[in-house]
Amino acid sequence: MAKTVRNKVAWVVFVLLAIGIGLYPLFYLVTSGEFGLLLGKDEAIRNSEVWRLAFYGHIIFGGLALLSGWSQFSKKLRAKKLELHRNLGKFYVISVLVSGLCGIYLGIYATGGIIPSVGFISLGIVWLFTTIRAYMAVRKKDLSLHQGMMIYSYAACFAAVTLRIWLPFLTIIFGEFLLAYKIVAWLCWVPNMVFAHLWVRKKGLTLG
Repeated sequence: MAKTVRNKVAWVVFVLLAIGIGLYPLFYLVTSGEFGLLLGKDEAIRNSEVWRLAFYGHIIFGGLALLSGWSQFSKKLRAKKLELHRNLGKFYVISVLVSGLCGIYLGIYATGGIIPSVGFISLGIVWLFTTIRAYMAVRKKDLSLHQGMMIYSYAACFAAVTLRIWLPFLTIIFGEFLLAYKIVAWLCWVPNMVFAHLWVRKKGLTLG
């Protein structure tokens, strides 16, 4: 009984975090002037049309991926509304492709130099790779591989949430944003991948 309650609470927290951070890009769209991460960028970068296009493509479609992706883990949705599950899955894949490619480009210009740059570029590659594999697997009706890769994919997607959890704490601990940002470029997603690996093993999914 207690385990069931814990699982339900964890699910509610998971969904609320995904929705909350998924809606976060709206602040960039409704706020006039520079906001959030834009404040930390050099003027030359902020004035680049290509960079700004990649930035907004990344945050908007990344938000859409967060908003649509959590639903793929709802057993009730798969059982009762399979067609909706499939359509949301396709929407998620498209959102990841746009956001992931934009994210890899943005990673080249990451604040703090090579360490966060490699961290965010690696995250983008992992996110794209696992999502594409998940999509190809379901096309081949390999549901075990599909489910496993979707767990890894959304764990990478959820880095948007864990980044915003870790970054304030690390900034307070170290008293310096730049050092915290270098660490969080890896901390926001590597533990997520470890958790995903343990989840995949627990479910007994075969990844090929």
